[in-house]
Amino acid sequence: MSYKILSTVIFLPIVGAVMIFMMNRAKEALIKWTALALSVLVFLLSVPLFTDFNRTTASMQFVEKHDWVPSIGISYFVGVDGISVLFVLLSTLLTILCVTVSWTAIKDKTKEFYASLLLIEGSMIGVFCSLDMFLFYIFWEAMLIPMFLLIGVWGGPNRVYAAVKFFLFTLVGSLLMLVGIIILYFNSGYSFDITHMMTMNYPYNLQILLFWAFFAAFAVKVPMFPVHTWLPDAHTEAPTAGSVILAGVLIKMGAYGFLRFNMPILPDASRDMAPAMMVLSVIAIIYGGIICLGQTDLKRLIAYSSVSHMGFVTLGIFALNVQGVQGGILQMINHGIVTGALFLSVGMIYERTHTRVIADYGGTSSVLPVFAAFFMVFTLSSIGLPGTNGFVGEFLILLGGFTASKPLGVLASTGIIIGAAYMLLLYQRVFFMETSATVKEHCHGDINAREVLTLLPMLLLILWIGVYPNTFLGFMDVTVQNLLLRVNPPQSLPQLTKEMTEMIEVIK
Repeated sequence: MSYKILSTVIFLPIVGAVMIFMMNRAKEALIKWTALALSVLVFLLSVPLFTDFNRTTASMQFVEKHDWVPSIGISYFVGVDGISVLFVLLSTLLTILCVTVSWTAIKDKTKEFYASLLLIEGSMIGVFCSLDMFLFYIFWEAMLIPMFLLIGVWGGPNRVYAAVKFFLFTLVGSLLMLVGIIILYFNSGYSFDITHMMTMNYPYNLQILLFWAFFAAFAVKVPMFPVHTWLPDAHTEAPTAGSVILAGVLIKMGAYGFLRFNMPILPDASRDMAPAMMVLSVIAIIYGGIICLGQTDLKRLIAYSSVSHMGFVTLGIFALNVQGVQGGILQMINHGIVTGALFLSVGMIYERTHTRVIADYGGTSSVLPVFAAFFMVFTLSSIGLPGTNGFVGEFLILLGGFTASKPLGVLASTGIIIGAAYMLLLYQRVFFMETSATVKEHCHGDINAREVLTLLPMLLLILWIGVYPNTFLGFMDVTVQNLLLRVNPPQSLPQLTKEMTEMIEVIK
C-alpha cells in the first residue's frame, strides 16, 4: 500500500472530479455526498503518511519513480520529506472542510463547483509531492484553472476582475519560473530530477539569476510585498471555500518553493539574498498590519492579515537558522489552520446576513454565543496567545530573526502588537457593543451541528499545536538541519546561546 499511496492521494481527487462532472446535475444531494465521501477518503488515505513517517532521516519517503518521457529526462517522480508531508495532510483536511462549509452556500452549478474543488486538491498535493521539475510545473499551473473558475464563477460582484488579476499575477511569475527551470535543465545534465539538482554546485552568477527567476513565482504566490495586491481582491470576491483554499494552502506554496528550490538548489544565492528577503518580510509584517487597521470589510481585513502573517513566515525561512526555519514552517501550518478557520467563520455569518461590512455587525455574541466562542479562540490564536499554535510559531520565528538580525527582529516584533490591535478591535466591533439591526433581523439561533463539526477540527489543532508542538516540529527536525547544512557550511551556522537552546527545548 505504501508504495502507491502518494499516487492514490494525488489522483483520486482528480478522478473523483471527473466522476462528479459526469453526474446528473439534478442529483444535487448525491453530488454533495460524493464530494464529501471522496474528500474524507483522500484524507484517510493520507493519514499513513503521518503515522508511518520515519522522522530520523532527511531522505524522501514513500517514493515512486517511473520513466515518463525518458528521451528528454522527464520522469514521474514523487515523494515526501519532513516538510512536504505536513502540507499534504493540511491540504486533505481543508478540502473536507471546504466541502462541508459549501453545503448550503453554493446553490448554482453545484457539480462544477465540487469538481473544481477536487481538481484543486489533487493539484495541490501534486505540487508538494513532485520531485521532478517538469511534473512540479504541470501541477503548479494546473491549480490556476480550477481556482480561476472558483473565483470567477462563484465569487462576488467583482469576481471577474479578481479572477483575471489572480490569473495574470500568477501566470507572469510562473512563466519566469519556467525560464529558470529550462536553464536548470541544461545545467544539470539534461535532467529535471530535483534531488539531483540539490547535489549540484552551480556557478554563483547563475544562482543569482535563477534565484530571482524563482522569486518571481514564489513571491507572488506567498504573496510578498510589493507583489501582494492580487490577494485582497481574490479573497474578497472568492466563495468561502475558495478563500479557505487560498489562505490555507495556495499561498503556502510560495514559501514552500523557497524551501524546496531556492535554498537547497541555489544555496549561495539564498545566503547572500537573505538580508534583502528579511527586509521585504519585515515591511510586509508592518505594512499588512497597518492596512488591516483601516479595513471595513471582514474578508479584506483577514486577507491583509495574511500578508502580515506570511511576512513572519518568510522572515523565519530567510533567517537561515534552525529555530527560524522551523518556526516559519510551523507558522505556515498554523496560518493555514487559523486563517482558514477565520474564513470559514466569516462564510458562515455571511450566509446569514449577506454582508461583510464590519459596521453592520455588533452584539453578535448575544445571538450566536457558540459561534462567538469559536471565533474568540481563532482570534487569540491569530494574535499569538500562549497556549495556542500561533504563539509557538511566532516565538521561534522571532528567536531566529533576532539571531540573524537584532534590528529586524525588533521591527518584526511590532507586528505582533499591531496584529493584536486589529484583531481585538474586530472582535469587539462584531461581537460586542449594541446588537445591530442586521444581526437582529438575520441571526436566529446559533450555528448548527454541521457548522460546529466544520470548525471543531481547527479548534482542536490550534490547542494541540499550542500545547504540544513537538508532534509537528519532530517531523521537520532532521530535514531542516540537513537543509541548513546545504545553505550554510557547518562553521558558519549561527551558534545559539545556552538560554536560547533551553527555551527551544521548553517550547518543543
